[in-house]
Amino acid sequence: MNRIFKSLALTAASFALLTSAFAEEKVVNIYNWSDYIDESILADFTKETGIKVVYDVFDSNEILETKLLAGGTGYDIVVPSATFLSRQITAGVFQPLDKSKLSNASHLWDVIQARTEKYDPGQKYSINYMWGTTAIGYNIKAVKKRLGGEPASWDVVFDPAKLAKLKDCGVHVLDAPEELVPAALNFLGKNPDSKDAKDIAAAGELLAKMAPNVQKFHSSEYIN
Repeated sequence: MNRIFKSLALTAASFALLTSAFAEEKVVNIYNWSDYIDESILADFTKETGIKVVYDVFDSNEILETKLLAGGTGYDIVVPSATFLSRQITAGVFQPLDKSKLSNASHLWDVIQARTEKYDPGQKYSINYMWGTTAIGYNIKAVKKRLGGEPASWDVVFDPAKLAKLKDCGVHVLDAPEELVPAALNFLGKNPDSKDAKDIAAAGELLAKMAPNVQKFHSSEYIN
């Protein structure tokens, strides 16, 4: 039984960012999250534009950031999460967008644009690609059999006694501290964005109690 955990923040935005100009041989190199774009769309894009797509995937922001900061990735477009965006901009790994070539940007949802403004003021280097919240995915029959009913709150994750009953199902959790820590803070009744050392320590203790019942921490294997 797969379990998917992400931040409880209202939005978890990802951004499409240009890191170099399109190559003269009409090839665009993209580095994106697993399962974010259907392969048929890439084929349709090439058919309509004549531009070949080289499409690689990653399963954690840390992997992406390591490559970006090392330099020379060769990617034209990358898709980091919002929480990583600001410091990557500060590090100078992105080129400013030429908005004159992005005519459809005018159709972006203004509500989400306003919320992503704090990560990239003026959207100088990025445009919102995807946003959402991530909840808990579970096998209904398996959970009912072990818990007597369906989960009603996040205590099914953070209550060790309840999670232990699901251990044999194969509990998977996202390998993403920026997602898990806010979720733990929220469960504890604290500010999900808290930077207070005591709050972070409390979240760490809660996650440590959860860990023995988790089969794997991974950010893409839950897809299957």
